Amino acid sequence: MNRIGFDNHKYLEMQSAHIQKRIAQFGGKLYLEFGGKLFDDYHASRVLPGFAPDSKIRMLGQLRDSAEIVVAICASDIEKNKVRGDLGITYDVDVLRLIDAFRGQGLYVGSVVVTQYAGQPAADAFQRRLETLGVKVYRHYPISGYPNNIPLIVSDEGYGKNDYVETSRPLVVVTAPGPGSGKMAVCLSQLYHEYKRGEKAGYAKFETFPIWNLPLNHPVNLAYEAATADLNDVNMIDPFHLQAYGETTVNYNRDVEVFPVLSAMFEKIMGECPYKSPTDMGVNMAGNCIVDDEAVRDAARQEIIRRYYSGLCDRRQGKADDSVVYKLELLMQQAKADASQRPVIAASAQVAEETGSPAFAIELPDGKVVTGKTSELLGACSAALLNALKELAGIDHSVHVISPKAIEPIQALKINHLGSANPRLHSDETLIALAISAATDPAAAKALDQLSALRRCEAHSTVILSQVDSGNCAKLGLHLTSEPQYETNKLYHR
Repeated sequence: MNRIGFDNHKYLEMQSAHIQKRIAQFGGKLYLEFGGKLFDDYHASRVLPGFAPDSKIRMLGQLRDSAEIVVAICASDIEKNKVRGDLGITYDVDVLRLIDAFRGQGLYVGSVVVTQYAGQPAADAFQRRLETLGVKVYRHYPISGYPNNIPLIVSDEGYGKNDYVETSRPLVVVTAPGPGSGKMAVCLSQLYHEYKRGEKAGYAKFETFPIWNLPLNHPVNLAYEAATADLNDVNMIDPFHLQAYGETTVNYNRDVEVFPVLSAMFEKIMGECPYKSPTDMGVNMAGNCIVDDEAVRDAARQEIIRRYYSGLCDRRQGKADDSVVYKLELLMQQAKADASQRPVIAASAQVAEETGSPAFAIELPDGKVVTGKTSELLGACSAALLNALKELAGIDHSVHVISPKAIEPIQALKINHLGSANPRLHSDETLIALAISAATDPAAAKALDQLSALRRCEAHSTVILSQVDSGNCAKLGLHLTSEPQYETNKLYHR
């Protein structure tokens, strides 16, 4: 378990060098559309064990003296208070978070571009807020017939109407809080303005997945399809690359479909298209840094199974429909993945059957599976966490690292004063109680010291967890799946 399959050090060096080479290709100025997550890329770290979640930002850190960041946000997303599902914050708030995070890494944030601006009051208010904070803001406008009306788009009435974003460094990284923010349009608009001014510049795209030089049905690429099942993205052979070079590479449907349009735009802006295929536009070197193919295949299969269970739970909660689940089932078949490859599923199901109550299982780094059952004092998640920590610390399971007498006052507080109907301790309450016990009990301290060993461990619950427990599992780095069942038959679940 936890085999390393990816050389992160090699990736940082190779990726930085490749981007610098692409900057030189275009005379010293490159607009780089940055897709996916710049921070906390846990999908990549799960399917490419050894890939650090902050690899992309560390790679940019190696280029910090030549790079600046431009953040794009769509005005209609501001108006609609669009929320990032993974963070639970609106896109406009996430722009502020991103700027702080970039600056915290020593990266220069040049400006924010409000795209698709059409007089939205919320966008005006956001612009005023940013300018008060000392951030430059530019506006880009809707273009009728985009992206197919190329004569209008590549004209003074199209891209020419957009504000020209003042930049000062050779590498301009265009990123956004989420998809549909207009990153590509910002890059192409800038190219139009640069060439109108007689300045040379280029465009490239940085997307980690699908990995262009892995086979189409490689589990890592199938895991990308699983991650975007709700968007209906499909991996496909890049027909333009195959025709131009006789080489089979992998891209995804949206980039392949839009390439003829992009190619025509490049021809109008630059006189010729610098790329012969969507694959040519990319700068991703991740596929060259896989050092154990079997390890990444196994990790990707686990990710597909996790995505399948997530799809089942989303359907149960009304967040997804049958089509998403059907697609995930097909991807599992293609990857030759099934629930038997995830021992925590069978282990938790056995405990649930024996007790008639929710159960939880964790697979430790050495492959041993520990379980937790629901009791009067603890929920199954809390019990499994304590059992896992005791196992990792070499503490006999008969030893109480938290005294029952310490738990009872917490239960009384929850029921009598905080209005809770559930007396059992959630995972956060359990860990706080363990931390307090650790001040006087060496066994509790020894157990608490093992928390970091839970990172990247597989876990499964026989019921959909509360937001508190699922959130804590994520913070601890557990790779969690759940059965699509609630603990009760109530209509309202917290």
